[in-house]
Amino acid sequence: MKVILVNGSPRGNGCTYTALAEAARTLNENGIDTEIFNVGAKPIIGCTGCGACAGKGKCAFGGTVNDFIEKAADADGFIFGSPVHYAAASGALTSFLDRAFYAGGNVLRGKPAASVVSCRRGGASAAFDQINKYMTISSMPIVSSQYWNQVHGNTPEEVMKDEEGMQTVRTLARNMAWLLKCIDAGKKAGIERPEPEKPLKTNFIR
Repeated sequence: MKVILVNGSPRGNGCTYTALAEAARTLNENGIDTEIFNVGAKPIIGCTGCGACAGKGKCAFGGTVNDFIEKAADADGFIFGSPVHYAAASGALTSFLDRAFYAGGNVLRGKPAASVVSCRRGGASAAFDQINKYMTISSMPIVSSQYWNQVHGNTPEEVMKDEEGMQTVRTLARNMAWLLKCIDAGKKAGIERPEPEKPLKTNFIR
């Protein structure tokens, strides 16, 4: 079993990475393989709603989004990490997730996921809620912890001193490992994910 941890920070080894690395270490200790996927510092175009991805499973704009979708097909769970920018997830991660979920939703659907946010002081819960909405529209079980998944600090060293935040991340990772093992045991016992109904859309303006 494998979990992909997406680092939505332009800093490959910054505060967000520090939290994700702690989660990855704990997952490894619990028998789960991990990969930290860096969104990177290059600008990421947002989704334009062009619809060119329909039925293809990849975004027409290519790049790192399609690299992730390809890896996601073989992953069992995900943790999406982001720094807090103006009480929200980073613009790069938001653009990344818009396209990844729109084009690659089929390889994400039904797989456990969680979000982790890193901030200096405030805005963490707003960013946390924002990222979680991607999962709740994609039938993805959200893995929880003992508190909202947030770490505080202005440097990686300060984040490591946030004892409660780091403990929250470790608890999240252990809960993720437990749920993945439960799902695997269920599959071996013949329990499959529910078949979805055909989506219905109700327009409120007629």
